[in-house]
Amino acid sequence: MTDFIEIAKSAKEASLKIASLSEDVKNRALNAIADAIEANKAKIFDANKVDLTQAEPLVASGEISKSVYNRLKLDENKMRDMIAGVREIAKLADPVNKKLFVRELDEGLTLYKVSCPIGVLGIIFEARPDVISQISSLAIKSSNAVILKGGKETTNTNREILSVINSALAKVDGFPENVVQQVFSRDDVAEMLKCDGYINLIIPRGGNSLVKFIKENTKIPVLGHADGICHIFVDESADLITAQKIIVDAKTQYPSACNSVETLLIHESFAKKDELLASLQLEEIKLVANPDSWAFEYGDKILSFKTVGSVDEAIEHINKYGSGHTDCIITKDVNNAEIFMNNVDSAGVYFNASTRFADGFRYGFGAEVGISTNKTHARGPVGLEGLTIYKYKLIGQGHIVADYVEGRKQFHHKDL
Repeated sequence: MTDFIEIAKSAKEASLKIASLSEDVKNRALNAIADAIEANKAKIFDANKVDLTQAEPLVASGEISKSVYNRLKLDENKMRDMIAGVREIAKLADPVNKKLFVRELDEGLTLYKVSCPIGVLGIIFEARPDVISQISSLAIKSSNAVILKGGKETTNTNREILSVINSALAKVDGFPENVVQQVFSRDDVAEMLKCDGYINLIIPRGGNSLVKFIKENTKIPVLGHADGICHIFVDESADLITAQKIIVDAKTQYPSACNSVETLLIHESFAKKDELLASLQLEEIKLVANPDSWAFEYGDKILSFKTVGSVDEAIEHINKYGSGHTDCIITKDVNNAEIFMNNVDSAGVYFNASTRFADGFRYGFGAEVGISTNKTHARGPVGLEGLTIYKYKLIGQGHIVADYVEGRKQFHHKDL
């Protein structure tokens, strides 16, 4: 049985070592990981085939959904993106030890706000094996240690990918041990949620029930999103071809993704509504006019739709039923676009662009640890910046508070 406390302790020790690691060592580690994954693609695909074979009867019995099965599958495109994502992160600027502001409080007394790692991340995710390389790479570049717990459906793939990663890291001079670790059982999850003495942040990547369970069972801060109830609003002035192109992409390009559109809102004065809906059906999208719930994530080629009377009504619907993930307006009216983007309360608000762009790799973050609908230190696709916090460094010359309290000195608070 896994001794989770020992894993957590070793992760904490590793986090203190990697916190001061040079950017050069971190980048060499990331490029070594990318090279190793590329060199071991066949072994990773073989492990994934075992997971897929084991998952097939679970799909047939309804124990796991087809959308979960699709996320489980690694193909050449996902593998290419995995490797490219790791290399992209290596090219990004180091997010640690950046001066966020410098303020001279008084002559010879200077305050620095400096970015620093969060510490130990606990990541709990379902199905997606490509998550491991993304999160491991982001953790390394942001100088955090990480403990990963993937879904049972991907055990073989996860084990193989992490073995490849840690074998590569072991060959990098100066890189500490135990920066990236993995656990497998439900008991480990329960122990992880209790480990507030060692783990600084939990990031769940999965459905509503997983996120809700984690939030209700830990004292550790939780970063993430539960649902991906994304909307597209077709305004009165929308161009039909633009609307067709965006909606089809947002629904069919990868239907099981959390940034896939689930609800289509159409202005009652949009003249080509029937033509638009017919064109969507030709793309094998099932349209639902009166769903049991407007807050349901289909994860499939199914799309709820509703007619609304104005941009304000569309905004009201989205803020009531949406999950705060990503929502889009299709319009030629710039003023309506501004109203929509300013008033929809979501992490991503788009104007004439597919919701599928809500992704750390597409935003140029290299990858993401997840998408956050929280209103904390990180929102939307969480990349390197979202995995850092900050500390204050104060440099003085024998300064004491008594001098300021008793009036011998005064602060002048000058930003440098």
